[in-house]
Amino acid sequence: MIKLSKEDFEKILKHAEKELPDEACGLIAGEKVGNDKIIKKVYLLTNIDHSNEHFSLDPKEQLAAIKDMRANGFVPLGNWHSHPESPSRPSEEDKRLAYDSTASYMILSLMDRENPVLNSFKIEGDTAEKEELVIE
Repeated sequence: MIKLSKEDFEKILKHAEKELPDEACGLIAGEKVGNDKIIKKVYLLTNIDHSNEHFSLDPKEQLAAIKDMRANGFVPLGNWHSHPESPSRPSEEDKRLAYDSTASYMILSLMDRENPVLNSFKIEGDTAEKEELVIE
């Protein structure tokens, strides 16, 4: 299970809406408790591709986020990105670029702007398995 606060969900949502029509992206960090991942901090990064179909994290911002995680005693838990015009599921490109099978890959769909959908996935090779996501 992966846990995200309502406040952090809203932070992701606002950033994703602000970046439209492009995909938005960032990192998630926190702690692992048994098999659970508790997100303690969400990082909003720049999509240097400025595309509505794919994203690349800004390397300088990514490094700064990792340094901040270490300074706060957090572990990297994965990343998040938005799908402005498609469902909350990994695309073939998302699967191809998912190099860490221990990471959580969160995808926010803004396809239906009135009802945004956030899901989290474990990705290994061509297989994407939905994780239980609790937003509280």
